[in-house]
Amino acid sequence: MTSDPSSAPWRATVLTLFPEMFPGPLGISLAGKALASGLWVLEARDIRASATDKHRSVDDTPAGGGPGMVLRADVLAAAIDAADAQDRPRLVMSPRGRPLTQARVAELAAGPGPLIVCGRFEGIDQRVIDARGLEEVSIGDYVLSGGEIAAMTLIDACVRLLPGVMGKLASGTDESFSDGLLEYPQYTRPQTFEGRQIPDVLISGDHAKVAKWRLAEAEALTAERRPDLWAARPKAPESGRKRKPPKITTGE
Repeated sequence: MTSDPSSAPWRATVLTLFPEMFPGPLGISLAGKALASGLWVLEARDIRASATDKHRSVDDTPAGGGPGMVLRADVLAAAIDAADAQDRPRLVMSPRGRPLTQARVAELAAGPGPLIVCGRFEGIDQRVIDARGLEEVSIGDYVLSGGEIAAMTLIDACVRLLPGVMGKLASGTDESFSDGLLEYPQYTRPQTFEGRQIPDVLISGDHAKVAKWRLAEAEALTAERRPDLWAARPKAPESGRKRKPPKITTGE
């Protein structure tokens, strides 16, 4: 009798030269509690285990010259094959990859879980990226020392969307990027802090007005801070023009 793959927990398989970095931050808070309770599985595999020479070499000098070292295609391909992840997304964290979005995170969270390759040195031999169908993913326009921290970022973003991880599902659906907008400002007690008041509408008890206020604030913040996201928003049907965001308030 074979097990049903669909009933298996979400699994993140990480290929890295530094498996001791994991779980790291993924072992605490929401992700850590979910990991301990079996809601998801983390597997950190050492790329060096697939090296074949006595020195366990994993890199070599760049073809054509240049600084740094490049991860070898043969070693990394063997590590990928040994992970047995043919039916799962195969990612490699890379500053030249497509930007990671909340929509892509949701897709990954809804699947069986990815295999993630963490690069080091100058990069990875392009041939293994092509031969093993690795999807290059970036978490921002900057360069890190390796892909491990980027992989943790991606995994954490996915894990918090898994069933049973967050106490209230709306916590995930009301946040930044879930609907193409940045999240509205949040407030809590005390009602007055250094002369600044919680906006009256939020303590009015009128849920419709609260929802309208939150949408207006989210639109205003998005237009100000992320014009790229704002430009991608649909046009208001009644006017055919982009929404005009209201002025941001601070509760003063």
